[in-house]
Amino acid sequence: MRLHFVLAESALEPVPEEIRRSPAVASDSRRRGVEPSRILLDRSFHHAAMERLEEGEKRGRPDLVHAALLSLTGTPLFLDGRMKLYVHTCQDIVLEIKEGTRVPKSYFRFRGLAEKLLAERPTEGLVKVYQAGVRELKRRIGPDLTIGLSMQGAPGTAEEVGRALAAADRPCVLVGGFPRGHFMPGTVRSADRLMRIHPRPLEAHVVSARVAYEVERASEMMND
Repeated sequence: MRLHFVLAESALEPVPEEIRRSPAVASDSRRRGVEPSRILLDRSFHHAAMERLEEGEKRGRPDLVHAALLSLTGTPLFLDGRMKLYVHTCQDIVLEIKEGTRVPKSYFRFRGLAEKLLAERPTEGLVKVYQAGVRELKRRIGPDLTIGLSMQGAPGTAEEVGRALAAADRPCVLVGGFPRGHFMPGTVRSADRLMRIHPRPLEAHVVSARVAYEVERASEMMND
């Protein structure tokens, strides 16, 4: 079993063109000495400008993606090479992360790395970057089971999700990499099962850690 873990519709993107001339973005650009087109959209710095963006409440939270990646890359599942990580962004860009890759623990270092990756889009190395929606990414992965985790899903537990994923040969799980809201219809259709593991919304790094742990535990029990 090798788990394919997708942070889907993640709030990780360069500042969109329609707000690059805003005072908040211009100030951030001057301060950092980085072109506005290469800066990551970040609500902490660009809040005022983001009020004009479509679905702005789901965007501009690269810190959530960073936290989730730190949670996942520190798990035995990832360290043992039994998990493949993908960050699918809200702009349908995929960052495919090679096994053993270390994510910078500093958010500011992570931000600089993400900006470089999204601008240069390397096709090889520790992180490959390419254009793909969730459905196309699923075709690339070729899973025999895909579970999406959403507040719109059927009630269940992280333990139930872990057992189901561990029992598959090539499982895939979709966790939203955004602060609030729901998956787009196309993402929902990509899941064989849609489940929620708690009555209240949980942040991506919490859901990620719980699911990874339960997959590890279920795999160990199946191998005993």
